[in-house]
Amino acid sequence: MTASLSTAPDGTRYRDLNRNGVMDPYEDPRLPVAERVADLVSRLSLEEKAGLMIQTIVPTTTDGEVDGPSMMPGRTSAQEFVEGMHVTHLNIHQIPDPRAMARWVNGLQRVAAASGHGIPVTISTDPRHSFTENVGASFTAGHLSAWPEPLGLGALADPGFVREFADIARQEYLAVGIRSALHPMLDVATEPRWPRQYGTFGQDADLVGRLGVAYVDGFEGDRLTAASVACMAKHFPGGGPEKDGEDPHFPYGTDQVYPGGMFEYHLEPFRRVIDRGVSAIMPSYGIPRGVVLEGDPVEEVAFGFNHQIITGLLREKLGFTGVVCTDWGLITESRLMGKVLPPRSWGVEHLSEIERVRKALDAGVDQFGGEDDPALVIELVRSGAVPESRLDVSVARLLTVKFELGLFDDPFIDEDAAGEIVGSAEFRAAGDRAQSRSTVILPGGAGEAASVLPLRPGTAVHAPQVSDDAIRAAGLVPAPYAAGADVSVLRLQPPFEPRDEFMLEAHFHAGSLAFDDAVVAGVAEVAAAAPTVVAVHLERPALLAPVAAHAHAVVATFGASDEALLDVLTGRVPAAGRLPFEVPRDEAAVLAGHSDVPGGTVDPVYEAGTPSLVVTTDA
Repeated sequence: MTASLSTAPDGTRYRDLNRNGVMDPYEDPRLPVAERVADLVSRLSLEEKAGLMIQTIVPTTTDGEVDGPSMMPGRTSAQEFVEGMHVTHLNIHQIPDPRAMARWVNGLQRVAAASGHGIPVTISTDPRHSFTENVGASFTAGHLSAWPEPLGLGALADPGFVREFADIARQEYLAVGIRSALHPMLDVATEPRWPRQYGTFGQDADLVGRLGVAYVDGFEGDRLTAASVACMAKHFPGGGPEKDGEDPHFPYGTDQVYPGGMFEYHLEPFRRVIDRGVSAIMPSYGIPRGVVLEGDPVEEVAFGFNHQIITGLLREKLGFTGVVCTDWGLITESRLMGKVLPPRSWGVEHLSEIERVRKALDAGVDQFGGEDDPALVIELVRSGAVPESRLDVSVARLLTVKFELGLFDDPFIDEDAAGEIVGSAEFRAAGDRAQSRSTVILPGGAGEAASVLPLRPGTAVHAPQVSDDAIRAAGLVPAPYAAGADVSVLRLQPPFEPRDEFMLEAHFHAGSLAFDDAVVAGVAEVAAAAPTVVAVHLERPALLAPVAAHAHAVVATFGASDEALLDVLTGRVPAAGRLPFEVPRDEAAVLAGHSDVPGGTVDPVYEAGTPSLVVTTDA
């Protein structure tokens, strides 16, 4: 039987690239996916199976050619991983322009089609539709449409809107060949100091669950098809309650604690999404401390090595049947730009690398994220320590997703369309409006917000952190000094404690939530000369009281351009957000709280759920 099911951009038939025109059962789209998977698993070598169980970071190229100039010099190329190690789940960081990205993906699919059994590649990414650049967690939008951070989606608290965002993000991902979203984050933001809160939907577990379901709806649809992007929900069973607000990427942030007894609260969003159906789950890096399930203390090792959590809770109790992929770098050390991060093998540091792989497999893991070499998996099977049949179970899950996404039938994308779809005027306009709508205008302590907002046409505005072009475009007049201005608008960066021990660490804004005294003094000085609006990017619940005391209004943003902020301040776009978390009064209130309990601090400055003040352009 011959087939011509898909044609590569150069005119070559995919089946000709893959199997010389001869269709084996696994290549027959008329057969049920389960039959195709079973047939292919039976044909794979041990090396091919082990390669499927690795998901690694690969560089794209600046010109879109598979062998072109690397965007991560020194990193093993994607082609080498596919051809040399049968690794076909590839995680990208930097991307070139959309057309070049599409060309790179198509070239890589041709490489994969000509290798082994022609297993197509699955390209994955962390979130990249917002403003935070963190190589360990998220990327700025770049060529894609720019939206508020997930925390801003949480501020809007509208499942329909989240579904709309996810559908647009899906279309942009598809256009450049990204078929796996390493998101959503379903962690609940209960520890005010935790640096990953910007990627959550806030502190309300019920809302996080509802928005998480809508998010997966937008990316995956009713079921996985060729029009879907598969989601990987994280960080099971909820990564928010980190001791002292530190992050488990790093050795000092390993402990996940539940002093308020709220383990089930953090688990709730995952229950919702698992019931809905999601392709994959990523366990948290953290170590559960003092957790008891079904009357048994949970082993105090990282969740990715934890049999009670992955097999007992996730698989058996919650009924999850999809892929479990570890977070990045549990087994071996990570090297980024010349810096070395230790393996996040928290609680099992004493084990050798191969023993860690075995423990993770015993726990129920299907895939190792951020690892480069399948050799350890191969060695475990060849030594008899792990039966090859154990690999077959995971490989079947991984292949099922590839088949359901239609990658075996047509892995190629339209290179010309990529530039038209990604960052289209329609998508950018929707993102810009969302940036504005997600803001929350809060009362300050220096006067009524209504006395300065909305900013009327012709208002002289002193806004040193806002571009003069944006001010003029909003119909306002830039004022170089606060003295003589009608209103001052100050955009403040969120407070955190800079850390430079590791390159990656510098991107995680952890530690104190308090503004430096110099920042507060600067706000006070400007406010003494003109009524002042303070806009703060709330990636965490910064301690706003000292700056709010000098402001007529405090504007909480969650990822907004200058133009989007001014659209709100002039009333052209109404602020529709509600605070997605509580803003504590001071450091003492934060320290007195429980890491796993939402809100509840003494005398908060602003309560969670506080709605935006209404700014209207009506006279």
